[in-house]
Amino acid sequence: MNAAARGSRRLARRAALQAIYQWQATGQSAEEIGDQFEQESTYARLDAEFFRRLLNGVTGNVQILDEALEPFIDRPLSQIDPVERAVLRIAAFELTQCTDVPWRVVINESVELARAFGAEQGHRFVNGVLDRLAPAARGETRAG
Repeated sequence: MNAAARGSRRLARRAALQAIYQWQATGQSAEEIGDQFEQESTYARLDAEFFRRLLNGVTGNVQILDEALEPFIDRPLSQIDPVERAVLRIAAFELTQCTDVPWRVVINESVELARAFGAEQGHRFVNGVLDRLAPAARGETRAG
């Protein structure tokens, strides 16, 4: 994947984080939120297909994703900061459904999102959860 494609996916993840945060907070439909994001000027620069895949994948599979995350967190998901909860849900979706994306990329991008938008030490929490989820989700060893 070239640098431009990686950058457009990074923007898609960032927009998906904002959209999923909005979905969590407002209860609006994913379709409505996605349509709102299409009107934004930055939408043309992101990977729109990947954005929709993340948004619809997380909102449509939230119970399954939450169940995948629960063994790796130390409290109910409802008690996790909403930004970190959204980051974890996106990562869980990517790890389980976007197997074309290397797990290291998923973790790195998720940690960066949590660092940029989450609580002060939220990125450390996200990293710890995903370090344990990734091998379980992908059925791989961490050496790979």
